[in-house]
Amino acid sequence: MADITDIKTILYTEKSLNLQEQGVVVIQTSPKMTKTGLKAVLKEYFGVTPQSINSLKMSGKVKRFRGRLGQRNDYKKFYVKLPEGVSLENMEA
Repeated sequence: MADITDIKTILYTEKSLNLQEQGVVVIQTSPKMTKTGLKAVLKEYFGVTPQSINSLKMSGKVKRFRGRLGQRNDYKKFYVKLPEGVSLENMEA
């Protein structure tokens, strides 16, 4: 079962801020989060039922650190369309 601790952050980039004007919020989560799990978390903790959810798997980049290869963590991004007039900015979990 998904939990609120699986949500890492709400992304605030130039693209995501443009999407927020259309009622879409971009949420970064752990790779094990599912659409139904995210929907349940949003409903339980924020009291919001999303209209639609699109997901995207992001692989961690391979980077060098002090001459050694390493890899950043994998994560999932969710594009959540909220109902008209509802936002997650004013709500804190």
